[in-house]
Amino acid sequence: MGVKLVALDIDGTVIPPGNGHGDHVPPPRVREAVRRLTAAGIYVVLASGRMFPGTVRVARELRLVTPVVCQQGCSVHRLDGEMLHVFPIDRRTALDVIDYARAIGRDYEWFNPVRYIASAPSEATRRYGEVSGIEPEYRADPEHSGVVPTGVGIISDAGAAPAIHRELTARFGDRLHVLDFPEVTVAVAPEANKGHALSLLCEGWGIDRHEVAAVGDSVNDASMLAWAGIGAAMAHADRYALDAADVVLEPGEAGLADFLESLAR
Repeated sequence: MGVKLVALDIDGTVIPPGNGHGDHVPPPRVREAVRRLTAAGIYVVLASGRMFPGTVRVARELRLVTPVVCQQGCSVHRLDGEMLHVFPIDRRTALDVIDYARAIGRDYEWFNPVRYIASAPSEATRRYGEVSGIEPEYRADPEHSGVVPTGVGIISDAGAAPAIHRELTARFGDRLHVLDFPEVTVAVAPEANKGHALSLLCEGWGIDRHEVAAVGDSVNDASMLAWAGIGAAMAHADRYALDAADVVLEPGEAGLADFLESLAR
């Protein structure tokens, strides 16, 4: 059974690690490999942690026409912005998460597919706004902004994030999907993950999961690497992505390009 769809993470995958500035574009060889895939009739879908504006910008650079998966799988959009699927977080649960953030003296974020509001500015919020193609908003009470959230996050650092992740998992169990990033611990709805979003697209296109290849490097890619018939982790991937993957690619952008070219052949 051949591959009919390839799902690609953006930051750390299509765009090499350390180059995640808002204006950075995929390397030429990766762009050419994506072109070969689409010319061979294989769907290519971007599945990113970015918000819609930053995700669609890369899709256009790659000349894709397929829908994009945004914010770890919280939403799926056509390239014109039409929302095909969205998975809001339960508001009461979101409020409980930020109550915990305040109790431990941490700033927090409150977001939907196109608006990102944080309780205070930081380097982490600035960077996320840059790659997501939006201007972060700041107010002391994001929960009163009127935004119906697809997720919330507790902003911290690499040293504190694992303990915050453990606490949220212990408190909320399967009521939340909790993602452990170095600078922020993100909580979204249980069904908001890249694997689920891909399954919905594939169902609509009549594609079996065993006809899907997915590539990523981070905790938010683990669900799609595990769901796809072929899950490929970048060589620098974190432990979540490595544990979920079937194969690990050779280091650097050449490893990704080689893999995509092999699928196109």
